[in-house]
Amino acid sequence: MNNESVLQWFCRVAFWEGVSTVILFGIAMPLKYFADMPGAVTYVGWIHGLLFMLYLLFLALATLKLGWRLKRVALFFVASLVPLAPFFVERSLRKEAVAR
Repeated sequence: MNNESVLQWFCRVAFWEGVSTVILFGIAMPLKYFADMPGAVTYVGWIHGLLFMLYLLFLALATLKLGWRLKRVALFFVASLVPLAPFFVERSLRKEAVAR
């Protein structure tokens, strides 16, 4: 995988990880607690978990391939734990990809 493709894939994964968080907190959890539909959290939570793991994988790949500093890696890691923050990571990565 070359540097641009790692950056592009990380950008995509960050976006979809953010979307899965919104769906999990905004739709699946209310369905679980207010409509007695625990299956919504089971499936959306599984997808969100998979996207979270991909996010961490591409964070590691980008760190190795692009030589990111620890401060940026730590910031992007913390962003993976904060709802909606992956959208800011995605925007940052998109700008960086265009600049390359």
